[in-house]
Amino acid sequence: MSTSYDVKFWEIQRNGSSKTPSYVVRWRVGAKVKSKTLRTKELANSYLRDLRLAAKNGEAFDLASGLPVSMLAPAPETGPTFLAFAQIFIAQRWKTSAARTRETDAYALLALVPAITSDLPGRPDADELRKVLREHALLPEGHRGELSAEYVPVLRWLETASLPLADLKEPRVVRMVLEAISVTLKGQKAAANTVLRKREVLHHLLELAVEEKVFGANPLDGVRWTPPDTVDEVDPRTVVNPRQARKLLDAALRVGRSRGPRMRAMYACMYYAALRPEEAAGLMRANCHLPEEGWGLLTLEKARPAANKRYTDSGEAHDDRGLKHRAERDIRPVPIPPALVAIMREHVEKYGLAGDGRLFATSKGGLYSASAISRVWKQVRVLAFTPEQVASSLAATPYGLRHAAVSLWLAAGVPATEVAQRAGHSVEVLQRVYAKCIEGHARQTNRKIANALKM
Repeated sequence: MSTSYDVKFWEIQRNGSSKTPSYVVRWRVGAKVKSKTLRTKELANSYLRDLRLAAKNGEAFDLASGLPVSMLAPAPETGPTFLAFAQIFIAQRWKTSAARTRETDAYALLALVPAITSDLPGRPDADELRKVLREHALLPEGHRGELSAEYVPVLRWLETASLPLADLKEPRVVRMVLEAISVTLKGQKAAANTVLRKREVLHHLLELAVEEKVFGANPLDGVRWTPPDTVDEVDPRTVVNPRQARKLLDAALRVGRSRGPRMRAMYACMYYAALRPEEAAGLMRANCHLPEEGWGLLTLEKARPAANKRYTDSGEAHDDRGLKHRAERDIRPVPIPPALVAIMREHVEKYGLAGDGRLFATSKGGLYSASAISRVWKQVRVLAFTPEQVASSLAATPYGLRHAAVSLWLAAGVPATEVAQRAGHSVEVLQRVYAKCIEGHARQTNRKIANALKM
């Protein structure tokens, strides 16, 4: 719809070409002159008064009909708008989704909803649109923040401008949507994994639309689209060897008064037991068999992944979930070597437990935020590595300790099925992602090949 604010009105005139008395209202929208003939002067005055009032209130006038937007006939029923259906999608997924999944859904829709809108005048700023979506519109009832008066018009614009979901039957609209998910919120080219995650959310939303009979088939299936190339494999340059891992764990003792030392055992669990950060966060003393000598055992049953408070059921910054890729009450036993047993026993003796029995807690008994764990890790790397190593991707994040653990087990000849069991992966994923040699093993392999060539 094309609109204009350039409007001019003329005085009412009697229609001299008609045998019966009638009156003509004339006005101009842009360069187009419009008119309407009414039976009585009172009706004509009333009609002109409505037009003048709309212009005085700052309404846009439609160039095609000459009418202000508020006087246009309602569009024929076309089913839910994309925004309305996105809200249905969010509400349906909320009950069974983890907090991080809810956050991923919302993040994808932050890009999609503003893109699937008509060109109505008065489009709000992009940051305002995202704020309203993030804090209100893309949350289920009962989880929404209160919308301040200044943002009510932003929501109204979104609700009015959102295109019908049925418009995605058109391939050009689908291509427009795919273009929208291929860039970041700042308009830059998005990372391949980010693009694929957003497309996956869109695919799930449209599958729900198929179930609801809005579409006969998923519109994404009818559009040719080449997904960006992704790299699933762990880069060997990021994987530390055992000597480097020990230097990192020792360096943690020298970060801050107590924060680094308190996190040391948590980092050690990621390296020696290949725990994910959220699994370490949920580790309870009751889950740990820590003998004075020999190997111990961790029996994992819970994870506490970090998430934005607005997406958790508790309103806290960590979700309380079962293990990843496992049934709700399933467990995962992980034997741990004496080196880790000793570190964990020392940790319990020195720092005790949180009130609920967790091993790893702040000095006030809370959970460490993901940002706090990363900040300490950056300081650990500076203390443990050379400047060249600090500048490299070697163990750039704490998660790199888990990669190092699994790579070490595979390089040591542990059967893939056993490694997959301990790491909480399928064998297929394990071999595709983690089957890498740790730093230094390439040299050993070269020696073996050289010896074989001499025979």
